Amino acid sequence: MSTLKNKLLYALICLPALIYGQHTDEINSNRPGETMSAFAVGKSVIQVESGIYGIKEHHDLLAYDANGFGLDLTIRYGFFKEQLELIADLQYQNQIKTSNFQENKLSGLKQTILGAKYLLYDPFKNYEKKANIYSWKANQRFNWHQLIPAVSVFAGANFNVGNNPYAFPNQPKASPKIMLITQNHLGDGSWVFVTNIIGDYIATDYPSYGYVLTLTKGFNKHWSGFVENQGYKSDFYSDAIVRGGAAYLLHKDLQIDASISSSLKTTPSILYGGIGFSWRYDANYKEVRMSLDKGGKKSKTQKKVEKKNQKRKDAIDNTP
Repeated sequence: MSTLKNKLLYALICLPALIYGQHTDEINSNRPGETMSAFAVGKSVIQVESGIYGIKEHHDLLAYDANGFGLDLTIRYGFFKEQLELIADLQYQNQIKTSNFQENKLSGLKQTILGAKYLLYDPFKNYEKKANIYSWKANQRFNWHQLIPAVSVFAGANFNVGNNPYAFPNQPKASPKIMLITQNHLGDGSWVFVTNIIGDYIATDYPSYGYVLTLTKGFNKHWSGFVENQGYKSDFYSDAIVRGGAAYLLHKDLQIDASISSSLKTTPSILYGGIGFSWRYDANYKEVRMSLDKGGKKSKTQKKVEKKNQKRKDAIDNTP
């Protein structure tokens, strides 16, 4: 029995000594929320996130109504390094706007964004959570390390494609977009809090600045839910939106989702809901393992445990 305990103790200490790349066993999608996660999909992994939504608008001051639908498509590709991800984000919207008994049809690529995301800091890298086999209470204490977020940056550009009816006046064909991303895994890891701080259409006549805050809860192996608050402000258009929804994991590489969103203002009031899916292709992914200790050397803790285990083993072997 003592030998079994020794093996268990050694396993608890050594398991955290190896960590893997950002690729996960199950798909990790940004849908159905609007935040961008801090972690990449993994080198050589392709991920497609898409959906369809219906939208309804009413503007109290301008006295118009608009109804329509839209299509979202995001393509993510892990490129060159585990921390790097290339992103293409497209949104097509088709609306009929009614004002003073006149109808005006609007359709086009409302959003076309190309860019890249890079993970600057991973709090789980080079971090070893020590298990205390002598105290259950010690293992249940609040882990302050979880308050340290993963940090990423995104840099890209908005492209004004074709005759875009949703473009603001004098919008250029290309304009920069940057983003600061943080992500925390809270509690037992089933809670995830993501923050995006966004600078959009920079160096144009109508730069926009905003944020998105998303709290996600994994209920079990298949179901997760989220709540979200989004705000953005510019001289052309400002709004605050609340959003909620759920996702269901059909397969380790396939997820479906549904969400509903509403604006907090009436100029205009916006209500839209949608459904979608996320799919991952990772057949070309090669697992990346990184030692927590430079040069592959054992930590002091590991050496102490091994020495203690050897003494216990020798004592057991010498027992008559």
